[in-house]
Amino acid sequence: MRLYGIDVTSRLLLGTAQYPSPAILADAIRACDTQIITVSLRRETADGTGAGFWDTLRETGTYILPNTAGCHSVQEAVTTAHMAREVLGTDWIKLEVIGHSDTLQPDVFGLVEAARILCDDGFQVFPYTTDDLVVGERLLDAGCEVLMPWGAPIGSGQGLRNPDALRSMRAHFPDVPLIVDAGIGRPSDAAKAMELGMDAVLLNTAVAKAGDPAEMARAMTLAIDAGRAGYLADPIEPRDMAVPSTPLLGLAELA
Repeated sequence: MRLYGIDVTSRLLLGTAQYPSPAILADAIRACDTQIITVSLRRETADGTGAGFWDTLRETGTYILPNTAGCHSVQEAVTTAHMAREVLGTDWIKLEVIGHSDTLQPDVFGLVEAARILCDDGFQVFPYTTDDLVVGERLLDAGCEVLMPWGAPIGSGQGLRNPDALRSMRAHFPDVPLIVDAGIGRPSDAAKAMELGMDAVLLNTAVAKAGDPAEMARAMTLAIDAGRAGYLADPIEPRDMAVPSTPLLGLAELA
């Protein structure tokens, strides 16, 4: 998978919030062998108490994808992105502009505006968006090379609420990396996303809040790999009627 000129082999992007401890987070990162972790800049506090957290992340040897989590306006998101670039020295940014406090649904109008501003300023934007085709086109026009449609509201664990829309996105954007972001609760949800042709899955809560985060991270990786292999194998389409696996021709006729 190629993201803004970087080749990665792992198709799981892992969030770093809500873990019981930095050590458990590090265990989860190692267990799933992810190459990209996403982190909110807000963990770096003004008095420097977040330094240990950043040191833990850097020691994993992964690419760090900072995000604008919690931003509700274009200006807030753009400012946070600039701060992240200064602190972490990367042009990558996971762009979130939240429009609804209960569902955490993206404000797609503000998202497109912020994406255009950041892309013009040299950022490589990973936009957290809805599964709307028109919004996807506007984000690509703004300069994004990746789309990150939600599967369900952030942290809900509901899985894929609208698989048909994701399937349509795959057909409409055949050459654009599509990463399902938000809503994944179980390994089967991740496998389903990959079977639909998504290129990767980004998740956080399903691993961080599991009874055994490292084991869940490993399970998610296995599910993603299986789903990807299944998609590439070109599975059969569902049928309304039974189709016998054993041919009738040549069966003995018993009197």
